[in-house]
Amino acid sequence: MRWSTALLILFALPLLTGCGSDESAEAERMAEEHEGDTPTATDAAQAPEIPVEGRTISYWQQEGTDQTDYLAAPTNADSVRSAQGGDALPGIVVIHEWWGLNDNIRAATRRLAGQGYRVLAVDLYGDAVAETPDSAQALMGRAMEDPDPLVENVLAGHAYLKSEANAPRTALLGWCFGGGMTYRTLAVGLGAFDAAVAYYGTPDPLSGEALQALETPILAHFGTQDQAVPIDAARSFRDRMNDAGKPLSYYEYDAGHAFANPSGERYEPKAAEQAWTRTTDFLRTHLDP
Repeated sequence: MRWSTALLILFALPLLTGCGSDESAEAERMAEEHEGDTPTATDAAQAPEIPVEGRTISYWQQEGTDQTDYLAAPTNADSVRSAQGGDALPGIVVIHEWWGLNDNIRAATRRLAGQGYRVLAVDLYGDAVAETPDSAQALMGRAMEDPDPLVENVLAGHAYLKSEANAPRTALLGWCFGGGMTYRTLAVGLGAFDAAVAYYGTPDPLSGEALQALETPILAHFGTQDQAVPIDAARSFRDRMNDAGKPLSYYEYDAGHAFANPSGERYEPKAAEQAWTRTTDFLRTHLDP
């Protein structure tokens, strides 16, 4: 592979072993939460604040197969960079929900890019996209049979933004399945990212030695009515972080799972916008010059 992420994972893998939850049971809970959902992008998806351009890219291989991802950046990147007073745009790696890298995630990626960032949405399903909760459960189940290549994929995205886009600082952001993968990647990434945002993902990987080694500030969004990631698990994570003295911005919303997804049945506009404002403020604090 093009970058040395394999070496990074080799040293960090002991932190990951045994730190995950029962992914099969988690996928079943998600299926119940997403019953009746269709991942079709709607008019509720917000457009970026400034013009952006998005494109599919392929920049590395995993097990001999080209990996494709989606990259979005401001159309006038030089002007944005000049206004920010930096040499290059900060970068964000985003991880899709359990549906896969679909139009809704591309829209969210462009919206983030409209905040003045170069944003790379990694595809952890190998070009597969689910259209029903059953197919999403199957895709997530297959992917989580061996999560190590998924983490390698995310870290390769980080390496791309650092080496090819010269990003001075980087963040990691994920929703749903991607939120859980955000925590899992942080447990292995050894301080690779300057900030991380997780929407309603299972935080189980961040415990024990992985938690003690954590350096990255985290913003965590949880719904009090979420049955896929119960609020008790979220609060336990909050307490672990606080007891360890780790940097955590923690928020609860009177909402269920996937409350920020405008294509879902459980979309809560008020909670979604509040979480978005907190997210952009957090990213500005940790990424902007």
